[in-house]
Amino acid sequence: MRNTSARIVRRRRPWLALAFLICVPAAVAQSNQSPVEYLEGAITWQQSSGEARALAYQAFTVARMMLDRDLRTNRRNRMRRAVVVDVDETILDNSRYQVQGILDRTPHSSQRFTEWVNRAEASAVPGAVEFLRYADSRGVRVFYITNRKQVEKAGTAANLRKMGFPRVNDETLLVKPDQGDSSKEPRRQAVRAKYRIVLLMGDNLNDFAEIFEKSKTVDSRLQATDMNKSEFGKRFIVLPNPMYGDWESAIYDYNFKRSDEEKSALRKKVLRGY
Repeated sequence: MRNTSARIVRRRRPWLALAFLICVPAAVAQSNQSPVEYLEGAITWQQSSGEARALAYQAFTVARMMLDRDLRTNRRNRMRRAVVVDVDETILDNSRYQVQGILDRTPHSSQRFTEWVNRAEASAVPGAVEFLRYADSRGVRVFYITNRKQVEKAGTAANLRKMGFPRVNDETLLVKPDQGDSSKEPRRQAVRAKYRIVLLMGDNLNDFAEIFEKSKTVDSRLQATDMNKSEFGKRFIVLPNPMYGDWESAIYDYNFKRSDEEKSALRKKVLRGY
């Protein structure tokens, strides 16, 4: 019966059938659009592109080159060396968590992420385990400074150990304190009190220095990056993460209560065409 009606419509009003075919699917897609669907491209690139994997290998290759250079040129410095790494999207890949949010049409939440963390199922970022095990073999202490919460510490430690990361313990795994803000600077300073930090690695500018933590707008973050351009590739090693981060938070003025429509409009506002 549906096929017969469709043939009648096409015979009498072909333009009407064409309009229906074009407009109705678009309307349905718009009405059913998930608030996290705009992430699909970023997550697909992160999981599926050889370029993302190549950039990870490149980052850890550069890190080893810089560490080897320091080992050669600073032999007389008696202070023990340290490498400081972020966890999420720096050495552990949480893209499966991001994908599940899209499949379930569920936005990120603290509870969902804690459940994911405590499953201890994140994979290692390519090249991460090899580099950090190498650093450890050269007598360099590895510190994992993350803004995961205290309730997530056990799951994080289990995941890191399962992937083969070196010397994961209460001294080296520094999560966000329950009291206070999310700044990593106090934890970095605690490491500096006993060690000489040779390298810092992260997917977010806030993983490197306080100046970035204090830069809360798109323009100020770009300016802080330009001011510190000599550090990148030498002391600061950046991993790619197009899925989320302070780069996105700055676009929203750190107002996470904005509607999906408002966020979309703000993202478009920072785009630059010709």
